[in-house]
Amino acid sequence: MRQSGVAPRMRAIGWIFAAAAAVFSYTADAQVTYPARPVRMIVPFTPGSPIEIPARAVGQRLADTMGQQFLIDNRPGASGTIGTELVAKAPRDGYTIMVTNCSHSSNPSQYKKLPYDSLADFAPITQINATYGNLLVVHPSVPARSVKEFIALAKAMPGRLNYASAGIGSPPHITGAVFASMAGIKLTHVPYKGTSVAFNDVLSGYIEVMFASPTFTRSFILAGRVRALGIGGPRRTPMFPEVPTFNEAGLTGFDVTCYHGMWFPAGVPAEIVRRVHAEAAKAIALPEVRKHLMDNGLVPVGSSPEEFADFLRKDIARQASIASKIGITPQ
Repeated sequence: MRQSGVAPRMRAIGWIFAAAAAVFSYTADAQVTYPARPVRMIVPFTPGSPIEIPARAVGQRLADTMGQQFLIDNRPGASGTIGTELVAKAPRDGYTIMVTNCSHSSNPSQYKKLPYDSLADFAPITQINATYGNLLVVHPSVPARSVKEFIALAKAMPGRLNYASAGIGSPPHITGAVFASMAGIKLTHVPYKGTSVAFNDVLSGYIEVMFASPTFTRSFILAGRVRALGIGGPRRTPMFPEVPTFNEAGLTGFDVTCYHGMWFPAGVPAEIVRRVHAEAAKAIALPEVRKHLMDNGLVPVGSSPEEFADFLRKDIARQASIASKIGITPQ
């Protein structure tokens, strides 16, 4: 007798329901129990880099409210691309977060082939903050006390002034390249593997110039170990209200600022993304966190994943336009 097809069909239906139940169970468990162990926050730059200030400020509050440690793991190299690739290829379980800066937007214009897609391979969580831009700081041996004097000096000795950066495509590199282009001068770019390593050579006088964050340079400026001449954003930073913008110093329209943000690898369950965003946004809104960020020259944001995704698309296009205008050739 020919076997009826009812039994196989019933088994198939049973498997479908079982699979659906498993997915529902996983989603529910992820929402209720996450995080069940410490979360790794990859910072793709050297220890002591400016990005650690917002990363630690938000990470500590996430640990307080979510009951697990959020541990910083520095993975520097290639303007952030080494650590970023680790995140792109990490398990989609919510236990790896990237905290980085605007190099994430500029790297697609700096490298011919990245080992990841800056948009498709990541799930934006939130933009933590914006910046006021980088300061032009010089070693005290440089005989310039204003942006105009620095430009005149550079014109008198084309290519002989060196500026350090945290790597090709890093914010100090982009700021310096835009500055040189708009000022009509030639500076020699010397890329390093991180901000702290680069800045050490500026402090020693081996490198004369760096376009570095107010946060990182503040104590050295106050101690007189470097001199701040100008800043690259559209407004002065409250940290150094006496330091003019490049725009005020004659480079009309100069506006190169950065941001710091948080991402999961793409594919992390939406419930986890929403939960981490909610807790991060609450942290960024806390008066003490806002004050800490602002005291370090950062402008708190705390955008939604959707707002951050839209911002990133626009910023990647903006960075591509900047790279094209200043003639940066992808490496």
